[in-house]
Amino acid sequence: MTMHDDQLDVTPETVAALIQDQFPRWSGLAVRRLPSTGTVNAIFRVGNDLSARFPLRPADAAEALAVLEQETRASAELARVSPFPAPEPVALGRPGAGYPMPWSLQTWLPGTVAFDADPSGSDAFAEDLAAFIAALRAAGTRGRLFSGEGRGGVLAHHDAWMAKCFEESEGLLDVDRLRRMWSLFRELPRTGADVMSHGDLIPGNVLVAGDRLVGVLDTGGFGPADPALDLVGAWHLLRSGPREVLRTALGCDDVEWERGRAWAFQQAMGLVWYYAESNPAMSRMGRRTLDRLLEPAE
Repeated sequence: MTMHDDQLDVTPETVAALIQDQFPRWSGLAVRRLPSTGTVNAIFRVGNDLSARFPLRPADAAEALAVLEQETRASAELARVSPFPAPEPVALGRPGAGYPMPWSLQTWLPGTVAFDADPSGSDAFAEDLAAFIAALRAAGTRGRLFSGEGRGGVLAHHDAWMAKCFEESEGLLDVDRLRRMWSLFRELPRTGADVMSHGDLIPGNVLVAGDRLVGVLDTGGFGPADPALDLVGAWHLLRSGPREVLRTALGCDDVEWERGRAWAFQQAMGLVWYYAESNPAMSRMGRRTLDRLLEPAE
């Protein structure tokens, strides 16, 4: 089942043909599509050491290439500052073999995504996650500011999207209660300057082994944003006890912590209804995050 009405079809045969044509030094390597809850790219493993990412939705090829080039720079920058392994860019591919978009090759990282090996009850994992977030914050923005795209700026700028989410969620969620939550979240003041952030700390983007963090994926969004943005991981990835471990390790004040809740809420609301049929695992993740956000304070 496809996740998007305009989703592109990418097969291992297409990937192998593109590699043979554009990167013949890697031709002949086994190509297999990886099961993934990801919603932006189809992911393929190429041999033992590479992974290939193919955008699932069509866009202007030149604009898409500019985005991939920016993501490549961001991924390389994050890999330099992260205390945990992160994919390193290898090459950018061109459209071809029936696939109309640019695509990318990265190094492969071992580990199990947190969707498949739930570390949510681990204090040690919470400490690892805090160390990762702290290291990104310490990298410094070098004068850069939030780009204005996506999450990480002004909460109230997402009012129109949230209104659509509430409308689409009628019959799925307690919308009246959730509307009241957003009316409070959107008013939370900003208390700190932009810091460098991963931007999407969800279970599909972290690798674990033995309840420890061993790698971080989908790093192309690395950039300056609200210091609270990466706190979404506290609710997407952790139960209440480890969540407090992370908060203590990062020294979050009450307002920053609430803004982290707000960003997690904004993301989760969109996941539940949009992927209810096309990506049930992602929809369930959104519901679980909302359940955690609705838990009474201890």
